[in-house]
Amino acid sequence: MIEVLYFAWVRERIGVPREKVETGAATVADLVEELKAREERYAAAFADVSALRVALDQELAEFSAPLSGVSEVAFFPPMTGG
Repeated sequence: MIEVLYFAWVRERIGVPREKVETGAATVADLVEELKAREERYAAAFADVSALRVALDQELAEFSAPLSGVSEVAFFPPMTGG
């Protein structure tokens, strides 16, 4: 079981800030594919992963990163400086 967190417009499209997900995904990209297959709102949120960043247990990671041993995955748009 992995805790998945959604921030900014990702949260707005999916409609929840976080959820626990039972997954067999080996990588972040695999998890995204599982989520996209769930419902249209997930497909919309993950339609363009190049517009997203991911953190595993609060450390920035790539979509190719393995999920083994990870307890939290967070998806968010790139942060812009000000």
